[in-house]
Amino acid sequence: MIVIRSVNTLKTRIIALVFGLLLNAFGNALTIVSGCGSGIWTAACVNIHQLFGFDVGLMIFIFGIINALTNQILIKHIDVLRFVEELIFIIFFSSFIQIFTNYFESLGWNHLSLYIRVPMALIGVCCFCTAISLYQRANIFMHPNDDTTNILRFDYLKGSAIKSQLLDFAPPITIILICAIFLHRIYSVSIGTLFSIAFNGVLIQTADKYVFPSLKHNENINTQIQKHFEK
Repeated sequence: MIVIRSVNTLKTRIIALVFGLLLNAFGNALTIVSGCGSGIWTAACVNIHQLFGFDVGLMIFIFGIINALTNQILIKHIDVLRFVEELIFIIFFSSFIQIFTNYFESLGWNHLSLYIRVPMALIGVCCFCTAISLYQRANIFMHPNDDTTNILRFDYLKGSAIKSQLLDFAPPITIILICAIFLHRIYSVSIGTLFSIAFNGVLIQTADKYVFPSLKHNENINTQIQKHFEK
């Protein structure tokens, strides 16, 4: 029997992972239905679509794979299980986003007044930032992009969620600006996107402190298992 020693119990960490996954999908669906700005990585995919015609969903999946491969470089060793787990997360994550989005659209939320849809987008950002905080602290497995920021935060940036988020935003912002040179406009960037760029790190760091505060930052579970077998 493998005994994993961590700050929180495995049951607590699994609950945080599942709730975080659902809350993240819920928040992203709110931003999509609001029409008031996509997340910055999604916006980058939309702009690539406008320039080259590539499918947005395909680009999101490709960026996910690139993030997952980047994580292998950042952790400085090959962890095949971690790579597979992150791809599995993308599949569940995208499925739940579609479910929530379809439901909200069936309620007609995408046709609500702008005065309602703007707060909806901001609430959505707050929701997915809280979700990221939860499953980053659980650290079982997560979206590869959130794993990237988690690795950057604790292995390279002395625990700063703000710095890790800003560094992670640099590639999609660069992509959007390059596309804009040829498109002569920027797509899918609005108040929700700008709010996310400005406050993602702050919101995640705040959620770490005030949302489920007994959930601490646990070591990655694959690393814990590896250490167990090395004893």
